[in-house]
Amino acid sequence: MTRILIAEDEPSISAFVRRGLESAGFDTVIAEDGERALQEALSGDVDLVLLDIGLPIMDGFEVLQRVRAAGSAIPVIMLTARTSTRDTVEGLESGANDYVPKPFTFEELLARVRRRLSDAAPRRSYALSRGDVELDLLARRITVGGQEIDLSAREFTLAEQFLRHPGEVLTREWLLSEVWGMNFDPGSNVVDVYVRYLRGKLGHDRITTVRGVGYRWE
Repeated sequence: MTRILIAEDEPSISAFVRRGLESAGFDTVIAEDGERALQEALSGDVDLVLLDIGLPIMDGFEVLQRVRAAGSAIPVIMLTARTSTRDTVEGLESGANDYVPKPFTFEELLARVRRRLSDAAPRRSYALSRGDVELDLLARRITVGGQEIDLSAREFTLAEQFLRHPGEVLTREWLLSEVWGMNFDPGSNVVDVYVRYLRGKLGHDRITTVRGVGYRWE
């Protein structure tokens, strides 16, 4: 579950934000001073920080600067009653991802939280690359040494399985199921035929036969 740090020394505000976030399905932790906020932010156990500027012991600006100095890219949304342009600029230049002035509506805060979490989420890769072989899953294209190779739909799917599992021995039974959606037929040589096609197009030395078992992408 996504966990959000609420660094806020005003109990009524932290309780209000906590109730809203937990109702929206998030886990929360509260820090009432800057020292505790810094520890929690760098613990690796939280996914986003809601950071008040006016914290005791260490203010929010210093917390943020130390978080960034430690190399953390955790999303930070500043919460503050200070609305001057100078404070806003200082917060953003210190590494804040967003800046929400008090008072605020919870709906707006929640929208900003979701946006920053989405921005920080790792993007799914739509490309596979092994050596000089590159496979584009969206465009359904494959290149070898920068030169595009023409593959049939079945050859492309077979190549994808090899590139997803380099160095692993893929049995004929497994390939028949994954690529053709078929149960193993001991009389079928369709896997061997298509591996031969693929070797002819991508290079014979890329796919090794493991005798009596299957094939391995080298």
